[in-house]
Amino acid sequence: MYKIKNGDTISVHYTGTLTSGEVFDSSLDREPLKFTLGKDQLIPGFEHAILGLSVGEKVTTNIPSKEAYGEHNSEMVLQVPNNQLPPELDAQIGMQLQLNQPNGQVIPVQITQVKAEMVTIDANHPLAGEDLKFDIEIIEIHY
Repeated sequence: MYKIKNGDTISVHYTGTLTSGEVFDSSLDREPLKFTLGKDQLIPGFEHAILGLSVGEKVTTNIPSKEAYGEHNSEMVLQVPNNQLPPELDAQIGMQLQLNQPNGQVIPVQITQVKAEMVTIDANHPLAGEDLKFDIEIIEIHY
């Protein structure tokens, strides 16, 4: 039976949970996730968990934050004066925004705190600092 290796394009179903047991994402109610292994399309721990598996196999893996979305980086949390935000913006905790860098790069951020004159934004991935658990099933290897 063929074993998955780097460079293979595969389809999987998965359910991702936090250590609390809360499901943060699942493909079970939609099409399987299709990707090419070794192209940095997924978090490293996910890719490592499926290397060497075959179609039909299932695996449950615990992925530490450093092999998932990384540790939470406090340098990526910024305080922004409200007068630097678009005037029509009604800033709310949890709101997603985009910062445009001078080089044209767009960075997604989330509002984490709103005060009278200041808004706190966080450019960390929402799952940064979280250890994750994935239940994964190999659906197909695309040849």
